[in-house]
Amino acid sequence: MAKAIEQPVPGITVGHALLARSNGVAQPVDKIVHDGDTINIAADGNFGVRLLGVDAPEVSFELPRSPNFPGHPKGFVKIEHPAWTEFLTDPFAKGYPELVLRTALHDHLLTKVGPQAAANHAALAKPSTEALKAMVQQDITEQGHTDETFKLRLAFAHEILDRYGRLLCYVNRDQREKPRPDPYNERLLAAGHVIPYFIWPNVDPFVRQEGRIFDAVPEPGSARTIAEAGTLGRARQGVRQAREAGLGLWNTAEPLKLLPFELRFLAQRRAPDRFVLDLSDNAHELLHPQSYFRIPNPEDRLFVNAEHAPLFKEKGWSVPL
Repeated sequence: MAKAIEQPVPGITVGHALLARSNGVAQPVDKIVHDGDTINIAADGNFGVRLLGVDAPEVSFELPRSPNFPGHPKGFVKIEHPAWTEFLTDPFAKGYPELVLRTALHDHLLTKVGPQAAANHAALAKPSTEALKAMVQQDITEQGHTDETFKLRLAFAHEILDRYGRLLCYVNRDQREKPRPDPYNERLLAAGHVIPYFIWPNVDPFVRQEGRIFDAVPEPGSARTIAEAGTLGRARQGVRQAREAGLGLWNTAEPLKLLPFELRFLAQRRAPDRFVLDLSDNAHELLHPQSYFRIPNPEDRLFVNAEHAPLFKEKGWSVPL
C-alpha cells in the first residue's frame, strides 16, 4: 500500500500529497491556497500509525545475515521461520555481525533466548494482532458503521512522527458523546496483549502541551508523582492488573520470553540507546540504556531518548555516561 509519509533512505522523511478534497473532489488552486505560506492538501497514500506506550510481539522483522543458514532470507521474515529459531537460539554465536553489550545485559539476555524463544514470540504475536483487529471490528459494529464510514480519533503527544515516518498517537474510535471507551492502547495493555513501552515525552496526549520541551522535563525525585497521574497512571494500573491475573503475554504457563524491543535490537545488532527513569522510585538519576532490565516491571520503565538526556541533566538529574 502506498504511504503518505515514508523514509526513502534512513534519516530522510518525505510526504506525498494531493490538492485538498471536498466530498472527494479535488479543489481548484484558488481554493486551496490560503495565503502566501499556506496550502490545504490531502494525503496521497496511507498513514502508518504507531500506538504510543505499547510494544507488541513482532510478527516479522529483518534478520541479521548468518553464514550458517543456507539461503538466508532477506527483508522482513516471519518469526516462525526456521532462520529465527536458529538466530534466537544463540544471537551471540560466531558469524553474526558484532553486537557489543555490557556483561550484565549480555547475561540477562542469555536467560531469555534459546531454542524456544522464536516459537514463543511468534505464538504470542498472533493473539496480540487478532485482539486489535477484534477491537476495531467491534467498534465498527457497535457504532453501526461500515469499513467505508468508520472513523478513528488520533490523539498526539509532543512528537508527531517516529523515525520511520509513522504517526505517534493514542488511537480510539471517533466518538463525540461521552463516556468514550478507552483508547486501543489502554485496552490492549489491560488485556495483556502488549507490553508497556513508555517513551518520554510522549506519555500523555491529553495534557495541554505548552512552552519548551525543557519545561516538560520532570523535577528530579518526582517519578512516583508523574507515574500515577493521567493516562500514564491508568495505563500502568491496567498492566499491573493484567499481570496479576496472568492475562495474555503474562500467562504463567507460557509468558513472553523476549521483549519486542529486545528482539529488535538483537536483530539490528545495535545496543539499546534510550536512558531509563524508574517510575517506582523517587531517585534523582537516569539509568544507563543497558541497565533497563534492573527495573523489574516494564510499566515502571520510562525511556528517554539519548537526544533528550542533556535536558534531564540540565534539570538536575544524574545522567550516566
